[in-house]
Amino acid sequence: MSEIKAETLTQVLSQMLGTKIISADIRTKPLHGGTVGNVRLVTGIAKTTDGGEITYKIVLKTQKKWERYSDPGSWRREYDFYKSSFGALFTESFRWPECYHVEMNEEESETRIWMEYIDGISGLDLTCDMYERAAEELGRFQGKLYAEQPAFLQNMTNLSEVGYMKNFYLHYRSWNRVYDYIRSDDCDIPKHLCKMLIDVDESAEEIWSRIEKLPIVLCHRDFWVTNIIYSDGNIILIDWDTTGWGHLGEDMASLIADDADIEHMVEYYHRCIPAYYKGFSEFADISHITDNCIYEMILLLFGYRLVEGYMDAGSGDKLQETGVEGTLHLRTLQKIFEMRNEQ
Repeated sequence: MSEIKAETLTQVLSQMLGTKIISADIRTKPLHGGTVGNVRLVTGIAKTTDGGEITYKIVLKTQKKWERYSDPGSWRREYDFYKSSFGALFTESFRWPECYHVEMNEEESETRIWMEYIDGISGLDLTCDMYERAAEELGRFQGKLYAEQPAFLQNMTNLSEVGYMKNFYLHYRSWNRVYDYIRSDDCDIPKHLCKMLIDVDESAEEIWSRIEKLPIVLCHRDFWVTNIIYSDGNIILIDWDTTGWGHLGEDMASLIADDADIEHMVEYYHRCIPAYYKGFSEFADISHITDNCIYEMILLLFGYRLVEGYMDAGSGDKLQETGVEGTLHLRTLQKIFEMRNEQ
């Protein structure tokens, strides 16, 4: 773990606090981070030139170079975003954490981002109303960008590509371990859930033809509960390293199905999608879209991932011993099945 330099810290705190800081003590503790990012909460007391003392909290995110499948530039994308004019596109009601300082160590291929600490509600503590608010705010944000087409955003070179979701699905489908398992006699996933996944595979070409008719929008691509913070009625979204061009609704698939509160998944499905479309339609006419394909996106993005998780947790007798994880994956697949039956 990289050490925090006193000189850098005083510079960052001077920027954040709006007054000259001459020294500060340091305490750190780990926070939730991305796939390989190291995120720390840095706290302490900062001393000003006139002898004053200010208690501070700030977040330091350190990201080393790594290669995500089909998206090699993702490790530095958040750094690139914070260096750009992207922050000007946000509103008070939907934004990312304010950034006070960014660093790039070219020799070690490492970025460091000093950003605002947000105190709010996140993860499974989010309520259904908060989910709905997040969906509407994201729709409004994406609709605004879709309508305005900011020139600098069109010219940004380090964004994930439109085909990322399709590549992700095809990568999983070509993996014999999961593909063969749901078709085997040894599979102990309930047959109706296996059939749900097999049906998607058999209809994949037709499904993609429908998805590819949807508008292309800027997708966060990691829009799940741990990255969403509800604070004073506003939505703050963290971890922008997978962001790029995708199809309208991709992020809703993540919000509804990615480690969400399983008991409320069907309710999220029915409440969040209309809220999302409502926000988007404030800026762009999408009344012609009668097929949002979000149910299909959920299966394409999470179907085989859930099978993998179930297999990794063990099955049959082993699942009875280890219990929880595998059961959660099965329950999630069951809830997705129930969404289809209630469409």
